[in-house]
Amino acid sequence: MKYKDQRELTTIEDLRQLVFRAAERFGDKDLYASPNPKKPYHYTYNDFKRNVIAFGTALIEMGLRGQKIAVIGEAHPAYMTAYYAVTITGNVIVPLDKELQTEQVVNFLNRSGAIAIVYMPSMNDTVINHAEELTATKYFIPVEPEHIDRESVIPYNAMLEKGAQAYEAGNDTFCTMPIDMEKMCTLLFTSGTTGTSKGVMLSMRNLVAAANDSCKAVIYDQNNTFLSVLPLNHVYEVTCGHIALPNLGATAYLNDSLKYVLRNIKTVRPDSLVLVPLFLETMHRSIWKGIDKKGIRKKVTFALKLSRALMKCGIDVRRKLFKQIIDELGGNLQYIICGGAPLDKQIVRDFWDFGIMICEGYGITECSPLLAVNRPYQIVYGSCGKAVDSCQVKIDNPNEEGIGEIIAKGDNVMLGYYEDEDATAEAFTEDGWFRTGDLGRIDAEGNIFITGRKKNLIILSNGKNIYPEEIEEHLQHSEYIAECVVIERTGQTGEQLITALIYPSEELTEGMEPDAIYAKLKEEVDRINTDLPPFKQVHEIEVRDTEFEKTTTKKIKRYILK
Repeated sequence: MKYKDQRELTTIEDLRQLVFRAAERFGDKDLYASPNPKKPYHYTYNDFKRNVIAFGTALIEMGLRGQKIAVIGEAHPAYMTAYYAVTITGNVIVPLDKELQTEQVVNFLNRSGAIAIVYMPSMNDTVINHAEELTATKYFIPVEPEHIDRESVIPYNAMLEKGAQAYEAGNDTFCTMPIDMEKMCTLLFTSGTTGTSKGVMLSMRNLVAAANDSCKAVIYDQNNTFLSVLPLNHVYEVTCGHIALPNLGATAYLNDSLKYVLRNIKTVRPDSLVLVPLFLETMHRSIWKGIDKKGIRKKVTFALKLSRALMKCGIDVRRKLFKQIIDELGGNLQYIICGGAPLDKQIVRDFWDFGIMICEGYGITECSPLLAVNRPYQIVYGSCGKAVDSCQVKIDNPNEEGIGEIIAKGDNVMLGYYEDEDATAEAFTEDGWFRTGDLGRIDAEGNIFITGRKKNLIILSNGKNIYPEEIEEHLQHSEYIAECVVIERTGQTGEQLITALIYPSEELTEGMEPDAIYAKLKEEVDRINTDLPPFKQVHEIEVRDTEFEKTTTKKIKRYILK
């Protein structure tokens, strides 16, 4: 099936232009809304423009230019209002992960030198209780204040009122000041311990490039409704969602909690989602669990074969055949963009067969983050698609299989690492290509296939390369394996042992003794090994009794595993 894009796309030039033009085009339409009927709100495109101008003007009135200003907390319209206003006024936004430990929050605030912090309701106590430890922070801006016992606390609404009054009195600096597209406007701390985290410096040029690429690569327009699921401290959610979507005129419901994602999907009934693999894996398991619970797997398998045959004849009845499945996902879901980690290609196939298109993409924070994505109706299973328009992607020093490090160059590539010239130099080739640290290959059509992380690569004594992610994908096909990570261990005689760390399915192993769980998992791994060449087979397994620790985008923190 070929897709012809008939949308009249507009190009984002800078974030101020985007705010003004979006308000002009979409006015009183909802930009943001609440998925929770008990706590409803509606935030229109006009509201967004008015509040961005007010907050930005307040910053100017306070003399805050060229400063670092942090933001932390759950998804909220005020979060993105602050994000836009801070960057447009020549300040630097520092989005922090609300799941960080308190000492990490303090460390990053001090390390960045943030002069102010905007925080959502869930962070009230954390911020105020540790205010004295923040060496550079002079202004505390709560969205819903509970503590106003010091002059340094300026409620968000007070900022809006201050800025609105100044704007009405004739201060139009926010609307007329020049915007430097090349200077740092965003400082993002990568995952890791506070000592190993790097500060990624992005410019407005970087953000705009990634957002424009996102707009071109999707089929969204003003008729689409989203559920915004991922944390706003991640540039993936910001550029591919909260910068790209206003340019298209879409409406986003802001998810109030990760534990309510499936509930909110049913409530909001979105037609589009931007997700990371773990959410799709959970949805996929839930679908097949429901099928098995009803005892209709054979019936569904037959329907899938029938549907595929009809599709080859140009007859698409998928959403009728699988209406019950679609209804469990709200009834309207048609299109999902997925990135952040490798996705099992069987999940992409199954969702397509049910009538939902998944476009898998590839990105990295240092590239704002979008590097590649599968285009609508041009899905290549197992690939993250072709490079986006703003950058070039190639393979550095490929081996005989065409696999090497993925490197990139373009308007989306970061300025460098904050106060770390050595790390910045190491991240680029001599001729200016950014080293992603990911391994992969590119086929003749330009489709990119990721094989794993360079730092996870296991090199056997015979010179063969083992990509742990490839083996993990095979292991995860077992319903008894909930999560797994493949690493290298050294045996008693110095031999290399491919070892799988496994967290078993709680449901399927409930009531089993530890020895029985180990035996069952060993049986599953031995079965999977028969489909792998000898040098890729798992030698040992270690069973965990707790889930792996994860980032807020639900990626396993491999660096803490030993």
